[in-house]
Amino acid sequence: QVQLVESGGGLVQAGGSLRLSCAASGIIRSINVMGWYRQAPGKQREAVAVIIAGGTTTYADSVKGRFTISRDNAKNTVYLQMNSLKPEDTAVYYCNAQGWSGRYDLPRNAFNAWGQGTLVTVSS
Repeated sequence: QVQLVESGGGLVQAGGSLRLSCAASGIIRSINVMGWYRQAPGKQREAVAVIIAGGTTTYADSVKGRFTISRDNAKNTVYLQMNSLKPEDTAVYYCNAQGWSGRYDLPRNAFNAWGQGTLVTVSS
């Protein structure tokens, strides 16, 4: 079973920066997609940034130019560098990873894992 552990959330003033990290553990064969999502109070969860295995990235329009997603494949870790934070960025941020797991002497299993969430609060 693949587990994701996030870190790096907290309280920051508007205009400040935070860096989120998310490490995947388990019997992982490959991770095809890693991403960050967020859910603000009273709102639906939305995609913030996604990075695929080849390094291609996509961002929500609201964070383009301010947030940068990156990954360390050797560590099965994804990062989200958040700069110029705004109060509207306040939300619980969730990490997601999709790929294949399992021992190589057994059939592989597809996984779609979520982290527990980390709270980011931006004060005005």
